[in-house]
Amino acid sequence: MNPAQTDNDLFARHRPRLFAIAYRMLGTRADAEDVLQDAWLRWHQTDQATLQSAEAWLVTIVTRLAIDRLRAAKSERESYVGWWLPEPLVELDERTPETAVELASDLSVALMWVLERLSPEERAAYLLRQVFDHDYDEVATLLGKSEAACRQMVHRATERVQQAQPRFTVPLDAHRRILEKFMLAAQSGQRDAVKALLDENVALVGDGGGKAGAFADVKHGADRIANLFWAAFLKYADDVVYQLVQINGEPGLLRYVCGKLDTALAFVVDGEHITEIYAVRNPDKLAGIPHRI
Repeated sequence: MNPAQTDNDLFARHRPRLFAIAYRMLGTRADAEDVLQDAWLRWHQTDQATLQSAEAWLVTIVTRLAIDRLRAAKSERESYVGWWLPEPLVELDERTPETAVELASDLSVALMWVLERLSPEERAAYLLRQVFDHDYDEVATLLGKSEAACRQMVHRATERVQQAQPRFTVPLDAHRRILEKFMLAAQSGQRDAVKALLDENVALVGDGGGKAGAFADVKHGADRIANLFWAAFLKYADDVVYQLVQINGEPGLLRYVCGKLDTALAFVVDGEHITEIYAVRNPDKLAGIPHRI
């Protein structure tokens, strides 16, 4: 067999895991793909016969490249117009081979929102330990830190994530049922029905990136947010259509206005009500989603 072909096959075998790490670190498909391309080039420039573990080497390279890229992205995101949310990974079907990457691990938009508050190394340490289940000695080797330093970083990051994350786990079918009710109510202009599905203190975070309308602050309150969806119905009526999809491994909605994709909506639910809504409207982050129904 051609050695180059064998190298390509080996990289391809590990690619889903590498992409999962890079995306969770960076929050956009393009940045994750750039990191994997850099890793692939380095992979082919390395004497692979000297490696004890190809997977460990590739995970290390991808993690370190992602940290470097995230450091650069942090300064860019400081000047971003409005709130910065991750590019949504959307599945139109329940599960497809391409998007089944590590979906058992937490990939939600809500978690990605929290991870943005961590430093690049804290984010890497948290993901490697808590999401990808690496031992602390492995995390220390990957990051070039002491094991004690990594334990401290993971502890700090975990505390911050737990403070911001919901303390309940909702089965996907229950999550989906709530969104189905919400979708029908929003699409038919039933303001009171929309409000009834919202927690009293529900929060909405919007990302327009200066290229689409979005709020400069986080909106709170069932009444206020129900009015936002009702206003869209009053303005466009039957030209507003919602589609139930999977967004970052969880039920979510796409909103189309006049047949064109307008917003990707991710939700946090408590089993009975919607507690958080993340609305991605920046067209650059919607580019990978079908733009017409």
